[in-house]
Amino acid sequence: MKRNLIYQLAALAIVALLGSCSLDKDPIDTFSEVTEGVSETGEKVVFKDRAAVEAHMLTIYNQMRDRQEHWYLDVLLIAESHSDNAYAGTTGAEVVPFENNSIEGSNSVVERDWKRYMEDIARANILIQYIDSVQDNTLTEAIRRRMKGEAKIFRGMVMFDMVRLFGDIPVVTTIAGDITSETIKDVYKDYFPEQKTEKEAYQQIEKDLLEALVDAPANDNANKTRFSKSVAKALLAKVYAEKPLRDYNKVIQYADELAADGFDLEADFTDLFGVVEGTADAKKRNSKESILEAQFFVGNGNWVTWMFGRDLSNYNNAFDWAKWVTPSRDLIKAFTNEADQIRYTESIVYYEAKWSNYYPSNNYPFMYKTRSAFSNIIKFRYADILLLKAEALIQKDGPNLAAAADIIDKVRTRVKLPRLSSATKASKDAMLDALMKERRLELAFEGQRWFDLVRNNKVEAVMNAVYTKDSGRKAQVYQFNENSYRLPIPQAIIDQNPNIKQNLGY
Repeated sequence: MKRNLIYQLAALAIVALLGSCSLDKDPIDTFSEVTEGVSETGEKVVFKDRAAVEAHMLTIYNQMRDRQEHWYLDVLLIAESHSDNAYAGTTGAEVVPFENNSIEGSNSVVERDWKRYMEDIARANILIQYIDSVQDNTLTEAIRRRMKGEAKIFRGMVMFDMVRLFGDIPVVTTIAGDITSETIKDVYKDYFPEQKTEKEAYQQIEKDLLEALVDAPANDNANKTRFSKSVAKALLAKVYAEKPLRDYNKVIQYADELAADGFDLEADFTDLFGVVEGTADAKKRNSKESILEAQFFVGNGNWVTWMFGRDLSNYNNAFDWAKWVTPSRDLIKAFTNEADQIRYTESIVYYEAKWSNYYPSNNYPFMYKTRSAFSNIIKFRYADILLLKAEALIQKDGPNLAAAADIIDKVRTRVKLPRLSSATKASKDAMLDALMKERRLELAFEGQRWFDLVRNNKVEAVMNAVYTKDSGRKAQVYQFNENSYRLPIPQAIIDQNPNIKQNLGY
C-alpha cells in the first residue's frame, strides 16, 4: 500500500514539473519544484546565482502581462456577469452559468482559475523559500529582502483573489520535498494540502502584506507596475474591509496612508481608460490614481481586449464572434437615471455586431474600459480604496456620515454630478445605498461589483430581484441564498485531492 502511494506521489511530482515548464499545461492543485542542479555536498540548488533569481522574479511580474485569464478576464466575468452589471455575453456553457446562477464544480472557468492561482502561489513560494540559500555576494541582504517583499505582495494578492471566490482554500507557503519511503508521511500534506478556513487564509494574507510593508520597494510614480509598499497598503485596506478580519479603522488608516504616498483622483476621468486618437495608445500610464497596473505597448499588446469588444488598435480584429461580459440593461439604466454621461461613455460603447444575443445587432453595447491592445489594465485604483474608506466611515462604530459624504461628493463632482442631498447625508441607510450606487457606476467593468454585494450581504436582495426587472437576462436557474457567496470548488480538484471538500450548496 505504501509503495503504491509513493508511486502515486511520484507521478504527481512528474506531472507538476512538466506543468511548470509549459504555459500550455495546467499544474496540479499544489505546486511544483524547480531546481538548477545539486551542489557538491548533495544539496539542491534552486537558484544558482542572482541572475537566476532575477529571471524568476521577472516570471512573477510577467504573470500580470502574459497570463490575464484568471486575474482579469475571469474576474470580470465573475464580478460583472455574476452580478447585475452584465450578461455573460456569449452562449458558451462555460460562461452562461455565471449569468443565470447555475455554476457547478465542473465549470471550466473555476477549474482554470483554481489551478492558476495555485501555480502563481507556487512561483512566489519558490522565491521566498530559496532566495536566502543563493551563494552570490552581489545578491545583497537588502536585495533579498526587497525581492521577498515583492513576492509576498504577489502571493497575498493572488490568495486574496482566490479566497474571495472559494472561501476555504489550501494555504500553501512551502515547497514540497522529495518523495521517499522515509519522507512520505511528511510530504503527503504538501502534495495533498488540506483546506484552511477563510479566516486562516486572510490571516496569512495579512501576515504577508505586513511583512512586505517593511521590505518592499516604495511607490514609484513613474512605474506603477511594481509590487510596492503602496500596493501592500491598498491590499490591506481591501483585506480589512472583508468579513473575516473586518477592521474599519484600519481600512481608513491604509486609505489615508495611500493619500500620504501621493495618490489622488485624476482630474479628468477620461484619462484613466482613454486612448490617444489615431494611435490607440493608452492616454495616460502611471496616473496618480493608479496603484498597480499592467502596461501594454506596440509589439506586445493586450490580447484580452478582443474578448470584450473591439480592439481599437486593430479595429476589425476578431470581431466576428460574440464577446464576453455584455453590459446589462439594469446597469445602463443606472447610468442614465443618474445622468452620469461621462462614466457611461467611458464604460460602455455601441457598435454594430454580427450577433444579437441580448440586443439588436445594429446597436449593440460593449464594455469599454479595455478598448485597445495598448490599454492599461488597472488592478488597484485609488478611487476604489477611497470609496472603501467612505464605506468604512459609514459602517464603523460611531459612523462619520459627513466625512463619507465628502468622499462620495469628491468622486461625483469629478464627473460633473451634483453632490449628495442633505436628506441622504443625514441617514446611514441612505448613505450606504448611495455608496453602493457610486461604487457601481465608478468601478463598472473593473471586477468589483460581485465582491461589493458579497461584502455587504446584498447578494440575495439584489440578485434575486434583478431577473424580474431586467428583461434581457437569461432565466434564473437557482435562487441566490447564503451558500451563493462562494463559488464551487472545481470537481477535478476534489477528485484529485481527498483533503478538499466541496462548498455547501454545490
